[in-house]
Amino acid sequence: MSEQATVQAARVKLSNGPVRLFRNNCGALQDKNGTWVRYGLCVGSSDLIGWQTLTVTTDMVGSKVAVFVALEGKSETGSTTSEQTAFISAVESAGGIAGVFRSVDEAAKLLGVK
Repeated sequence: MSEQATVQAARVKLSNGPVRLFRNNCGALQDKNGTWVRYGLCVGSSDLIGWQTLTVTTDMVGSKVAVFVALEGKSETGSTTSEQTAFISAVESAGGIAGVFRSVDEAAKLLGVK
């Protein structure tokens, strides 16, 4: 399966219930005046961006919190750029859920869902 197909399949299958995932395309293009316009979250940001709602326990029983999710889809032979690796590390260091997946099952495992 291509990287694009893998990312789309993961977004469709996993974006339900407590998980919401959105496609994050990044790049640049020139407008009609020749000015470069960048789009996407930031250089190196993951293909799928969103959140996973978790219920807090003990001192805040019943409260919910949205945990930031950044999932980078790759083909079977694809590799991450240094910017993508740095973004994933930054999200993980801040307490978010982040990682690289090569199949829908790997993406589900990163989220801890079936």
